[in-house]
Amino acid sequence: MKIEQISEHVWRCSIWMIIPVNVWVVKSDEGLTLVDTGISMMAGGLQRCFRELNAPLKRILLTHGHSDHTGGIRKIREALPVPVYAHETEIPYMEGRLPYPGRKKAEHLTEPGLVQSIDSQIAATAGLTVLHTPGHSPGHVAYFHEQDRVLLAGDLFTSKKGRLNRPMPMFTADMAQAVESGSVITEVNPRLVSVCHGGDVVITDAKQQYEAYARSAAGNSKP
Repeated sequence: MKIEQISEHVWRCSIWMIIPVNVWVVKSDEGLTLVDTGISMMAGGLQRCFRELNAPLKRILLTHGHSDHTGGIRKIREALPVPVYAHETEIPYMEGRLPYPGRKKAEHLTEPGLVQSIDSQIAATAGLTVLHTPGHSPGHVAYFHEQDRVLLAGDLFTSKKGRLNRPMPMFTADMAQAVESGSVITEVNPRLVSVCHGGDVVITDAKQQYEAYARSAAGNSKP
């Protein structure tokens, strides 16, 4: 696993499995927050990251419930039984009570009752703001680190050649809504957008870059 510090308080932890899979560790005065857990085989590398940062893991925040974001939960919590949070809209899909939109069968991705509903106060403890960004999934969220001006975007975007790109169509429930949710960058004005599947994108003009992204996504609307 590759571990890279991308801002004063944020580390990106990456593995390559056909496509890149990135998760993030955020450090604050009280300890560490893990944003997404990636796939199961990332759990050991993430625990090494926690040790290297020499601070306790306090919580896991999820951008959404797909398996490449929740796959490491069980192994991490076997060693570090911290609470897990996601948007309340996402929880029934993660627990297998509802099938994700566009999918025929429900998937039991997390055990019932494990994941709690995220609120602004919990995220703020880690220096993060929760931003509901539905489309890729009903309860998808991004997390904005205001002090560092870094947006941890999950699957709100992918990236290509240093530019924002639409999320993967085959796994995105509502592409039009996902593209609309991407306008959040014009509201928070990050300096850096870090995505799960792709490289980081430097934001120099949020409005201009979002408009270019939206045009590109509209021109490539077919899966």
